[in-house]
Amino acid sequence: MASLVETDWLADHIDDPDVRLIEIDWDGREDYLEGHIPGALGWNWKAKLWDPFERQFPADEEFCVRLGEAGIRHNTTVVFYGAPVQFGTYAWWVFKLFGHADVRILNGGKDKWRREGRPIVLEEPNVAPATYTMGQRNPAIRATRRDVHENIGNPDSLIFDHRSYEEYSGQRVGLPGKPDVGAERYGRIPGAIHVPFDALLNPDTTFRSADEIRQIIGAHVHDIDTPIISYCRLSHRATLASFAMTEFLGFRSVRVYDGSWTEWGSMVGVPIER
Repeated sequence: MASLVETDWLADHIDDPDVRLIEIDWDGREDYLEGHIPGALGWNWKAKLWDPFERQFPADEEFCVRLGEAGIRHNTTVVFYGAPVQFGTYAWWVFKLFGHADVRILNGGKDKWRREGRPIVLEEPNVAPATYTMGQRNPAIRATRRDVHENIGNPDSLIFDHRSYEEYSGQRVGLPGKPDVGAERYGRIPGAIHVPFDALLNPDTTFRSADEIRQIIGAHVHDIDTPIISYCRLSHRATLASFAMTEFLGFRSVRVYDGSWTEWGSMVGVPIER
């Protein structure tokens, strides 16, 4: 699968000027600054992938500026890995939303690279700026709160919740082991099916095989054209599930609700199930 690359592939292309490797960190750039794969740029997910003021993605012009500063052109192969893994798939999904043609995920990320004894460096690469030309946005992969509301109870579509069981069952609004913050109410979107994102990963955070993912998702979906809306707390885990469903299984109608439970669980008047 071209959209998921292995460490051997990356080692062969690490000096390719047409490939740009980017680490996406969840909290500042601390993980990146402590050591990264040679040639990787270090991005914080919110600083690089969101508008600086609104809870929204950047305008097209700003997106082009940010990618140009990273030496990315419209035909550059962009490879992401996340710290942790779901932040890499979040960046993959945002680039897909903006219409970038060739965007991939490094299977197992920096952890697998390090386990294999490959080099980790502290130096940040110098990149020559480029001119980035926008492709056509792909809004069909994004769901809004209105889309979610309209599909509650719809027998022809599915809503997947990719959070932990504790979040799905209404015991928490935040990840277990983290501060219990993120929304005003506990629970789930009515009718949502629980498919925890980490069920799609091996213990070492590499992706399970296509057959294994098909068994997990196939228990609920029998047609690759079934409309699916995926959500979690902030949509990172949902993008990982979206990657698995679209890139491994060929599903054609998967939308990520990027407002996710942080939005839904704080809105006035929306239905909640426990």
